[in-house]
Amino acid sequence: MDTEAQHTERDLPSTPQPGPERRSRSARFPALTGHLEGPWRKSAALAAACLLFVLLLSHFVMQPFLIPSGSMEPTLKVGDRVMVNKLAYRFGSRPARGDVVVFDGRGSFTDEPPEGNPVGRALRSAVAALGLREPAGNVYVKRVVGVGGDRVVCCDKGGRVQVNGTPVTEEYVHPGDAPSQVPFDIVVPDGTLFVLGDHRSRSSDSRDHLGSPGGGMVPVDHVVGRADWIGWPLGRWSGVDGSGAFARVPAPGGAHG
Repeated sequence: MDTEAQHTERDLPSTPQPGPERRSRSARFPALTGHLEGPWRKSAALAAACLLFVLLLSHFVMQPFLIPSGSMEPTLKVGDRVMVNKLAYRFGSRPARGDVVVFDGRGSFTDEPPEGNPVGRALRSAVAALGLREPAGNVYVKRVVGVGGDRVVCCDKGGRVQVNGTPVTEEYVHPGDAPSQVPFDIVVPDGTLFVLGDHRSRSSDSRDHLGSPGGGMVPVDHVVGRADWIGWPLGRWSGVDGSGAFARVPAPGGAHG
């Protein structure tokens, strides 16, 4: 009888035999798997390299800064992203009158904040470095009106700010704003800056911190960089120029009047 032969044919072999039905999908389609993994790995590596490059560029050379308020209108508007030149004052140059600068206000505009969680702080700094959110609340953007040694007075009979005895016509001040509603007469300590917002009626600046620790003066070494360009939105793409309003102002010690 052939029953044993029939039974033997129905039994599976005890040792798995190689064949397309018993191999993994990746083994059956090696070309397809390699085709998918190669480009994805390359793309991920390229994206990581680009991100690292942007972060390094932002940290050392040029950082986007999101304008959070209207204190610098009409020069800078809410939502503008300005490109901050971090090399502007790295090689012996110092902030000049009329420059628009971004600075760390700790110790002059604000009290020292708690450090907080280092991981969270690093993530927030990275996101801010890409210009995707505004930086921490201790970072400000203002215009330099006085440098170390300057005597800055407001206001003269014509309602203008005087620097070292010279009246300054500030063409960048927001239309309808007075140079200042608050009178002041100060001498800027060496190594510091006296800064004001262009929208004087909406700016909390050196005037508002004259009685605070530091007297509202910004240490030069707290300056992050100079705002040189508006990079976004595209309709606002332009340079952020300094001002010729201070061209006739004499050096400290050469004041008159």
